[in-house]
Amino acid sequence: MSKSGVDQELIRQLAALLTETDLSEIEIETESLRLRVARQMVSAVAHVATPAPVSVGASAAAAPAADSSAPHPGTVPSPMVGTAYLAPEPGASVFVQPGSNVTEGQTILIIEAMKTMNHIPAPRSGKLTRVLVDDGQPVEFGEPLFVIE
Repeated sequence: MSKSGVDQELIRQLAALLTETDLSEIEIETESLRLRVARQMVSAVAHVATPAPVSVGASAAAAPAADSSAPHPGTVPSPMVGTAYLAPEPGASVFVQPGSNVTEGQTILIIEAMKTMNHIPAPRSGKLTRVLVDDGQPVEFGEPLFVIE
């Protein structure tokens, strides 16, 4: 151990494990130590999820205004890392779709994390205007899932 009482080799091993497994964070806890190692994830989702406009017209002119670097104030971020499911089971109707009115606390999707199905509630009431994830898509903590206006 170093002078600070923290095993720097353990931290290096955990950091290497983050890279090796493509995880965003690892946390361990013993009787005498609690250690969390996290890395900043560069969000390329905004660049990948928004295709370039193909046609020229009114919709193409409006696209750059909708795609700004600032997140939409109604964006619902993922509360955890896992796999997003838009329906309660395969083949069932989705919980919500664009244009749906949602109420605060209503289940809007399920995120499976460590074999546990977590029902994710709407954080506020409003009209769901955009679904930003696909069914069965892996999601990171803080990744935008929906836009509720």
